[in-house]
Amino acid sequence: MKRILLCAAFVAATLGGGAAFADVGLDALFKQEQSTLQAAPKERMQRFLGGKRNSRTKAVTKVKFTRAFLDSRPEASGGSEFECLAEALYFEARGETVKGQFAVAEVILNRVKSAQFPDTVCGVINQGTGRRYQCQFTYTCDGHEEVIREPNAFERVAKVARLILDGVNPKLTQGATYYHTTAVKPRWSRSFTNTARIGVHLFYRDERYRTASN
Repeated sequence: MKRILLCAAFVAATLGGGAAFADVGLDALFKQEQSTLQAAPKERMQRFLGGKRNSRTKAVTKVKFTRAFLDSRPEASGGSEFECLAEALYFEARGETVKGQFAVAEVILNRVKSAQFPDTVCGVINQGTGRRYQCQFTYTCDGHEEVIREPNAFERVAKVARLILDGVNPKLTQGATYYHTTAVKPRWSRSFTNTARIGVHLFYRDERYRTASN
């Protein structure tokens, strides 16, 4: 009870103009507490009581697979996961169609959700990096310096990365966790289920590790 009275006194003093409590009876105190709490702005009371603010739910954007759509989007930014994904899309898919860029991003997120791979975007992209050509994404271990020479292309793929990380899920690849370009035919592709062909990439799913996306 002492704690309740102290809390009520503090709330009323903070939000109700510093009313004095020295000679106020218990009933009057509770009435004043109730009145003060009702009058206080809801957001302010949530902060006082230690509650979290309700974050605004980001509306999922209806995606159009065009450069015009990406150009209409605001400049993208974010933390390390965003930076890893934007960089991967630049080096892996900047020459792809917009739809193909979304598909490659989807594969990376499918890997994050799969028990077969690391559970972060950066972990997925950098998996195996350390020995030359012994990695999942060639640009991370081919020995070449990673330099972004096409800023406009990077700006677009960064917007793709931001949309995907914000929850846009176009479901283009049917849960694929592998892909390769049509210019090659790796032996591993025979072991997996081909799920889609988008732009210059073929997409595959490992049936042993299914995710919620498929």
